[in-house]
Amino acid sequence: MQHARALIRGGRLGRITNVRCWLLADYSADPSGARTWRFEKDRAGTGVLGDLVSHGFDLAQFLVGEITDVTALTQTIITARPKPVGGAASHFSQGAVGELKPVENEDYVGVLARFASGAVGTFESSRVAVGPRAEYVIEVYGTEGSVRWNFQRLNELEVCLGLNEENHGYTTVMAGPSHGEFARFQPGAGTLMGFDDLKTIEAGLFLESVASGKQLAPSAADGWSAACVADAAEESAADGAWHKVGAISGTTTYDA
Repeated sequence: MQHARALIRGGRLGRITNVRCWLLADYSADPSGARTWRFEKDRAGTGVLGDLVSHGFDLAQFLVGEITDVTALTQTIITARPKPVGGAASHFSQGAVGELKPVENEDYVGVLARFASGAVGTFESSRVAVGPRAEYVIEVYGTEGSVRWNFQRLNELEVCLGLNEENHGYTTVMAGPSHGEFARFQPGAGTLMGFDDLKTIEAGLFLESVASGKQLAPSAADGWSAACVADAAEESAADGAWHKVGAISGTTTYDA
């Protein structure tokens, strides 16, 4: 994603026109999955808006810039789930047999967005999709190229630059020692980094930010901004109108 951002912010894709992002998961596709706190309005607030697609808002802003306006629709597909009985249950628990209780937030959301740059975006998320396990994809299109990334293949970035008729299409760029902190974990491309390696890098950036006084890692303001986009989408789903994203204060890394 750092490499994709450098291509985008460096103008290699031309003027950014549109962004597509979706986060499809199946952790709640089974109707017998336990009704944990994630399905309760008082304790969880929103469903996939806060749990899943907020990550998409955050990543899209890191790559392209600020989201200013959204309109959205939501749907609760599995409207009741069994209350957990006995021991602790997580949202991955299956086969619960307790009393059925209503699901109080959304299983699905679709969002249209406008960016401050003039680009537009589409976001989609579901926690009850049958098939995808954790399919988190973002595509960024410009007048001179595009990039595509899938969390399930997180060491690969698909890049298309220019309109060369003879060799037009995507090149798969493999993460390697020239990208970010990769060299601290692996000596060469092809031996892949994992999700927990990235968490180690995040922790290191946080500590370095505190020690240096310079914001290097994703900031609290970044999280606040993504939450404001989710809030605006929730308001839009309630009345069907376009909503402005609320203003925040603090240092964000997406406008650095």
